Amino acid sequence: MSEQFLINFTPQETRVALLQQGAVQELHIERSNSCGLVGNIYLGRVVRVLPGMQSAFIDIGLERTAFLHVADIREERVTNGGTPRPIERILSEGQSLRVQVLKDPIGTKGARLTTQISMAGRLLVYLPQDNHIGISQRIADEDARGRLRARIQALVPEEETGGFILRTVGVEADDAELAADIAYLRRLWNEIKSRSVGTLPSALLHSDLNLAQRVLRDLVSSETSVVMIDSRENFLRLQGFASEYVPQVAGRLLHYTGERPLFDLYGIEDEIQKALARRVDLKSGGYLIFDQTEAMTTVDVNTGAFVGARSLGDTIFKTNLEAAQAIARQLRLRNLGGIIIADFIDMEDENHRQAVLAEFNKALTMDRTRITVSGFTQLGLIELTRKRTRESLAHVLCESCPVCGGRGEIKTAQTVCYEILRELMREARQFEARELRVIAAPAVIDLFLDEESQALAMLSDFIGRPVSLHAESGYTQEQFDIVLM
Repeated sequence: MSEQFLINFTPQETRVALLQQGAVQELHIERSNSCGLVGNIYLGRVVRVLPGMQSAFIDIGLERTAFLHVADIREERVTNGGTPRPIERILSEGQSLRVQVLKDPIGTKGARLTTQISMAGRLLVYLPQDNHIGISQRIADEDARGRLRARIQALVPEEETGGFILRTVGVEADDAELAADIAYLRRLWNEIKSRSVGTLPSALLHSDLNLAQRVLRDLVSSETSVVMIDSRENFLRLQGFASEYVPQVAGRLLHYTGERPLFDLYGIEDEIQKALARRVDLKSGGYLIFDQTEAMTTVDVNTGAFVGARSLGDTIFKTNLEAAQAIARQLRLRNLGGIIIADFIDMEDENHRQAVLAEFNKALTMDRTRITVSGFTQLGLIELTRKRTRESLAHVLCESCPVCGGRGEIKTAQTVCYEILRELMREARQFEARELRVIAAPAVIDLFLDEESQALAMLSDFIGRPVSLHAESGYTQEQFDIVLM
């Protein structure tokens, strides 16, 4: 399947879109003031050890302390008796240690760390603290895996420590290319160790490549026909990077010089707006509803305007098949992670259920991120988990509504009126005042002057003090103040 990468550069951000057969399949955005941290290596300082959670908070120089769980600590954890050592026996407050970011800060959570360092090269992943030789899981043939493992082992000097994992793109590489990658990664690790000597804690020791460079290193494959770049300066910079580290990619780089913006020409801007919408329309007339919460994401499938031609069961089956493809694509576009619940339309035919599940699993195989699907539950839901390492598209581009606080709804003007009446009663009982003045949104004040005027008058008589009204256009519908005069 032929694919294209489009890279849009501005001084503020870098945006990358992956197109397959003309359809956008992935979106990646990195901003200059908030670059991703995954892969970065820091010299951290232990701020707090929590035995009850078997974890620790590590200061790596960010706004929030990062999180390190005992399972992500490489140091020898098994005692002579065979029992694991608790985290309070491994770490202590004030201790310095090298850590690597596994997950970016997401929401209110700090970055997730590990002490098991790994560094990705063009063909190999280097494990400086391990002597294991591994092969990419995408290479399933056991004989091939054995031959590749022996080949890598022969290229690693016996006196050197450290292990390697062969990436899928390295299968076709010759020994000279693999040896060059091994030497580069070892040199990089030695530089990191040198920087950590004499450096104060909470310091960055190594930063991973930027988004555009990671795309050339990790995402461009033999199926990629072109990588189109709309900035001449960055095109030349990436050309130099590709010539040195990924020479097989250099010939596919193309500088886009057209008049129309690159993302406009290929409809990427429209796809970004659709990927932020709650509703996704299907070609048949059905639609999906995405609801993203702190704990999970739910997807609801609806037939909508699609009425089918033969029977209800056939209509539902066709809608669910189309939805399976659309949901898999939206997970990639929106970069949704964590627990995901897909509520397909109920199907009575077991063959239909199995066909939809098979179609869903097939569509999910296009995803580069690790996904686990548990199949249909007793309630007819499909549960899956998608590894989350970076913020979703919505969290990168959007923020919670200041009016509703992210709820997606606000109190009615009538509800706010009744809250004000209760607050007036409370204030009148607690404080002495000649008059109470209500400052609220125009819609709330209008309701007090019309439908709720009698209720306000009755309250004024009951508390024995006048109540005046003032409309403030800058207030949201839920916002109000009561001033004692």
